[in-house]
Amino acid sequence: MLGILIGLVLLMVLAYFGWSIIWLAPLIAGVVAFLNGMNILDTYTGEYMQGFVDFTKAWFPVFMLGAIFGKVMDDTGAAKSVAMWITKVIGKKRAILGVLIASAVLTYGGVSLFVVVFAVYPITLALFKEANISRTLIPPTLVLGAFTFTMTAVPGSPQIQNLIPMNYFKTTPMAAPIIGIVASLIMALGGYFYLAYRQKKLEEQGIGYVEPEEKAENEEKDTEEKEVSTPNPFLSFLPLIVIVILLNAFHIDIIISMIVGILLTMILNPKKVKGFLGSINAGAKGAVVAIINTAAAVGFGAVVKAVPDFSKITDMLMGIKGSPLISEALTTQLMAGVTGSASGGMGIVLEALGSQYYDLAIASGINLEAFHRIASVASGALILPHNGALLTLLAVTGITHKESYKDVFVIGVIIPTIATVVGIVLATIGII
Repeated sequence: MLGILIGLVLLMVLAYFGWSIIWLAPLIAGVVAFLNGMNILDTYTGEYMQGFVDFTKAWFPVFMLGAIFGKVMDDTGAAKSVAMWITKVIGKKRAILGVLIASAVLTYGGVSLFVVVFAVYPITLALFKEANISRTLIPPTLVLGAFTFTMTAVPGSPQIQNLIPMNYFKTTPMAAPIIGIVASLIMALGGYFYLAYRQKKLEEQGIGYVEPEEKAENEEKDTEEKEVSTPNPFLSFLPLIVIVILLNAFHIDIIISMIVGILLTMILNPKKVKGFLGSINAGAKGAVVAIINTAAAVGFGAVVKAVPDFSKITDMLMGIKGSPLISEALTTQLMAGVTGSASGGMGIVLEALGSQYYDLAIASGINLEAFHRIASVASGALILPHNGALLTLLAVTGITHKESYKDVFVIGVIIPTIATVVGIVLATIGII
């Protein structure tokens, strides 16, 4: 137990200081193996790589197709077209709400949250400037729209955080719809009202929009020049809607659904045909890094599971008083925070404990859908400073942790944790 604890602390601390999880996870897995008297090389080539390969085998097509779809939506201008239309309808006076809805629609439609950040940021910059809203609120606004409820809670989301639990609990993307909707409302409404409150407070202090660095200004100008050539927003909506409908209404496999979404985006943008090959190549390359990051973390979980005395740890975790959903939520939230990745943290927990939670669900009579939804929601409820997606967002916006993490903490930790607790309560009384 001490060896595993040391490994977890090292993983969290070193990830916080920017060490890549790709090589850090196997290194720390070796530390765990050594401290538990296991052969380091055998553990790496055996348990670690088996967990790594199994996850990659199961999920690489989804990662790749999702990344390609997002890249095609971005390069054709379809993602920006959707975002621009939504923010225009909402109005510049409600800039935060417009950005929130635009980000949420794109994420729920299957666009990668990283692509959403790049597509929506220039529009957000222009809206915040027009409304004289401090740029420090841009990161928490995008976190709320792309990193929280549409990623983990809204039933039917094609995001990987909503798909991973399916393999362990034999569920569907629509698992526990009532819990998912309630959790989504808590995060979306709670987050929006908090940001509106923060906007008002900053205005009272005389803090408004301040021009970013020259690089960001140039990006904004470039975006404004390209807006003329963006495709029809209603046609741009179609691939997003089709993916969700195929996945949930017709129960078409996510791989087929994504392929249809990609092809439809291409068909609707024939003038961009020369750029399709480049978009596909770039998306595929990006998917490799994304899946290796997550698989590396899952491999660490496989090593933890192989520790001789792991059964003592599972007994301790399973022995947490109350519903087994509490144990699942705590361990998932903790590991997601440690690894700086929602999918990576959830992968570690479900790889190590998924079968036990499955058996507990059967024994306790708690619906397996509740375990799916709670794992998903909890995975996005601890966005710490070293979170990979957050670091990308801050790099794109040019905002520092000091300027915005306080608000990100409320949006990405406090409110999602409340949503997780409420979800557990609902599941405990039989409402899913």
